Amino acid sequence: MPDASDPYAVTADELKQFIERYEQLEAEKKDVADQQKELMAEAKGRGYDTRAMRKIVALRKKKPDELAEEEAVLEVYKQALGMI
Repeated sequence: MPDASDPYAVTADELKQFIERYEQLEAEKKDVADQQKELMAEAKGRGYDTRAMRKIVALRKKKPDELAEEEAVLEVYKQALGMI
């Protein structure tokens, strides 16, 4: 029996709740991933370039200054390689 004064005492019920919540979140994450896959399949079916769309999504997650720095470095590298 766990000692009530021990803040790290493990109780079966509490542990089970954490495990079940984690499993629920895993299931929800899979559902969201499936929905994203379906969405991209629909977009591709309508003629959109899904690789470009994924790139846009990644770019939109970045902070403006982070994005500007990345683009500046990319331009310098492309110029150094004679790509522009």
